[in-house]
Amino acid sequence: MKQAYVFPGQGSQFKGMGQELYQSSEAAKALFEQANEILGFRITDIMFEGTDEALKQTNVTQPAIFIHSVILALTSDSFDPDMVAGHSLGEFSALVSAGALSFEDGLRLVAQRADAMQEACQLQPSTMAAILGLADSVIEEICAGITDEIVVAANYNCPGQVVISGSIAGVEKACELLKAAGAKRALVLPVGGAFHSPLMEPAREKLAAAIHAASIQPPRCPVYQNVNALPSTDVAAIRENLIAQLTAPVRWTQSVQHMVADGAEMFVECGPGKVLQGLVKKIASGVELKSI
Repeated sequence: MKQAYVFPGQGSQFKGMGQELYQSSEAAKALFEQANEILGFRITDIMFEGTDEALKQTNVTQPAIFIHSVILALTSDSFDPDMVAGHSLGEFSALVSAGALSFEDGLRLVAQRADAMQEACQLQPSTMAAILGLADSVIEEICAGITDEIVVAANYNCPGQVVISGSIAGVEKACELLKAAGAKRALVLPVGGAFHSPLMEPAREKLAAAIHAASIQPPRCPVYQNVNALPSTDVAAIRENLIAQLTAPVRWTQSVQHMVADGAEMFVECGPGKVLQGLVKKIASGVELKSI
């Protein structure tokens, strides 16, 4: 049975995340402490005992989810993927777990990514909204028809659930038009910016240099990347897709469909929460689901 390991993105964090792992494994504890050292602050204190508000800060959330996910994979006796994928930030976790990036390099890139995205959010007020119950093509068409503002489809999470991203005015206008077109819900999300949209271009430029400088090795198994939802083991392609990811949509529905087509029968979520298991269930009803 082919196993696909999937790694969550921002939004899966919770107070106390990773604490049990830290306390139960010396190998895990050493990696958590290494993460504290690399980041220059004790992120474990915020993960284990911090407030929900402190955990929600992008420069904490992204490294925290990455650290928890990767340490689960690296210290698990059963981690043996035939393929891996990660949702947005989770793609970095997937690459480290598959041996394409070292833990240190992966964490440094994630920290730089979080800072660059935070800075891009401050340049222009922007937001995202979840659109439920409407075909992808209708959402794309309506967003493309709004030419005086920026708004695009940003996350293809599962059939009937797409997140749009853009300027505040663009997202508000799109929500009204999408509801009129038959969307069950158009819910503006409590996020600080327009992730996976052209408004992340300043962050993409900043991160590109760091990704080009990072040492990337061929992964031990194919990595299905967000940008094109296709498997990759080629280092040059992995690098370019990772850079493009910041301004391009997360094609999660398509990634899962391609993994199933390539033989995945079990999906193992590796990280905090069970968000991806819920999405996979809606994309591919016949597969087995579990989590580390």
